[in-house]
Amino acid sequence: MGVAVFFAAELDGDELTLSGAEGRHAAVVRRIGPGERIRLTDGRGAWAEGAVTAAAKAGVTVAVDERGSVPAAEPRLVVVQALPKGERAELAVEMLTEVGADVIVPWNADRSQFRANPERSSKTHAKWQAWAFEASKQSRRSWFAEVAPIATTAEVARLVAGAALPVVLHEEAKTPLASLSVPAVGDIVIVIGPEGGITPAELAAFDVEPVRLGDTVLRTSTAGVAAAAALLARSRWA
Repeated sequence: MGVAVFFAAELDGDELTLSGAEGRHAAVVRRIGPGERIRLTDGRGAWAEGAVTAAAKAGVTVAVDERGSVPAAEPRLVVVQALPKGERAELAVEMLTEVGADVIVPWNADRSQFRANPERSSKTHAKWQAWAFEASKQSRRSWFAEVAPIATTAEVARLVAGAALPVVLHEEAKTPLASLSVPAVGDIVIVIGPEGGITPAELAAFDVEPVRLGDTVLRTSTAGVAAAAALLARSRWA
């Protein structure tokens, strides 16, 4: 089993102290003790690893004996996820992070039933960021998944227009996802609609031919991870 991963903004030095919320989580929740190895990462590719030399409720100290960096993955995977209801939002963010999405864009689609206002949008964005942060550590990523602010349809349309490969999933599409050519670089932008589906006006705004995953209809919380896995298997995982 791989070593546990924790976030640390600063990685300079042969001895690092993990304090604050991350340090308490390591020492109290995970019960990491002296002699155990852990990895610290800044979430932007750099990491430092070593054995814990001291542990207390306030945090842990690590003697670094190995460090390195991981380049950003190509092609970059951007998943536009229509805002789901309740627990399905957390499920979608966790699975997209675990499978390797680089950027998750919450989308207030016409059928999302999300009443946007500054306070609610801020709280929702913060929740999604927290879910992605924890899932990034759990899946031992060196590059943590980013969560963009809640996007409008016009903003999503601009992402689609600039993509190396735009993928708009729609249950009535004729073109199968498997027929698409996957680029080696650039952004793959996958658009996942809400439970009620993407509206004709939204499809017109995206101005690309939609695709389908298969013969069954997936929930909004699972369609993204299925599409991402299918495309990653032909690019970064190959």
